[in-house]
Amino acid sequence: VQLVGSGGGLVQAGGSLRLSCAASGSTFNLLAMGWYRQAPGRQRELVAFISNGGELTNYADSVKGRFTISGDEAKNTMYLQMNSLKPEDTAVYYCNADFIESGNYYRYDYWGQGTQVTVSS
Repeated sequence: VQLVGSGGGLVQAGGSLRLSCAASGSTFNLLAMGWYRQAPGRQRELVAFISNGGELTNYADSVKGRFTISGDEAKNTMYLQMNSLKPEDTAVYYCNADFIESGNYYRYDYWGQGTQVTVSS
């Protein structure tokens, strides 16, 4: 499975960006997909995730009400709509796909290459 993230850029505070993550290869056994971010000097943190099929979503408290995660199964693409961006949202954003094998419940995942989001004040 290959994940290709895109859509990052430079935006002023209060602006919006939409990130995309296109998945290629087999998504059989896909459990969920998510967006993580890592700012300089900080640990990577979960921003949002969406279950396969889209029934369940969850967000970090810092982005609730501003970010929306969604997926297009026909295109094997996940999105993160980011509104009301703040300077503290500046980070490299990574997409992640989490898989689980039926039967033995073995978990494994894949990462995209990361896309830079910079929010100026």
